[in-house]
Amino acid sequence: MIVILIFLESDLEEPFFSFLAFIFFGLIAFWVARWLFNQIKSTLKLKKDKANTELLHLQSQVNPHFFFNTLNNLYGLMDKDVGRAKSMVLKLSDMMRYSIYDGQKGLVLLEQEVEYLNNYIELHKARYHKKIDIRFTCHIQTEGVEVVPLMFIILLENAFKHGVENLREEAYIQMSLIANENEVSFAVENNFDLEEASSAHGIGIKNLKRRLQLAYPKRHSLKLKTLNDIYKAQLTLKLT
Repeated sequence: MIVILIFLESDLEEPFFSFLAFIFFGLIAFWVARWLFNQIKSTLKLKKDKANTELLHLQSQVNPHFFFNTLNNLYGLMDKDVGRAKSMVLKLSDMMRYSIYDGQKGLVLLEQEVEYLNNYIELHKARYHKKIDIRFTCHIQTEGVEVVPLMFIILLENAFKHGVENLREEAYIQMSLIANENEVSFAVENNFDLEEASSAHGIGIKNLKRRLQLAYPKRHSLKLKTLNDIYKAQLTLKLT
C-alpha cells in the first residue's frame, strides 16, 4: 500500500502506474491462490487419512466369534483325535497371524487370500457332524495380483452362518474365483432354510459395502440375489 501511495503522489505516466498495479494485484492473486491450494490439499489429506483409518477399523471387525468357536472345538477334540487337533491348531494359527498382521496391510497377494479362505473352510468342516458339499474352484491367470485383504471372507462367512449352520442335511456351498491383472471376480452360492431366512443383511455385508466404497470407489460391483432357497453373491473388483 505504501508503494501505491508513493506512486499516486508522483508524476509518473499512467501506463507505468497501471503496470505496477497489475504486478501488485497479481502478487495478491498468486498468494491467495496458493493459500487456497494449500487449504484444499490439507482438506483432501485429512479426508484420505480419515478414510484410511475407517478402512483399517472396518478390517479389524472381521468376525472374531469364529476363532473363539474353533478354540472351543479344539478343546473338545484334544482327547479324541490329537493328530487332527494339531492340524487344526496350525491352520488356526496361520489364520490368526494373517488376520492380525497381513489383514492390516493396504494390499496383499491374492494367493494369500485364497489360502486364508481354504483354511477357513477346513476349520469349519471340522466343526460339523454332518455332510457338507463345499466346492471351491480358483483360477488366477496372472501372478502377483494384489487386493485389499479380508474382503471375500465376509461372503463366505455369510454362506456358513445363514446356510450351513441352519441346514440339517444337503447343505452346500459353491465358490469360484477368477482373476487376471485387470479384474478379480469372486462368486459364492449356497442353499439355506427358508424358515430361518431373514430379509435383512447383517453387519458383515454393511461392513463389506462400506469397505468397498473406501478401497475401490467406482471400481467394484457387488450383486446379492435370492431365488427360493438359493443365495448368490457376486463380487467383482476392478484393479486398473
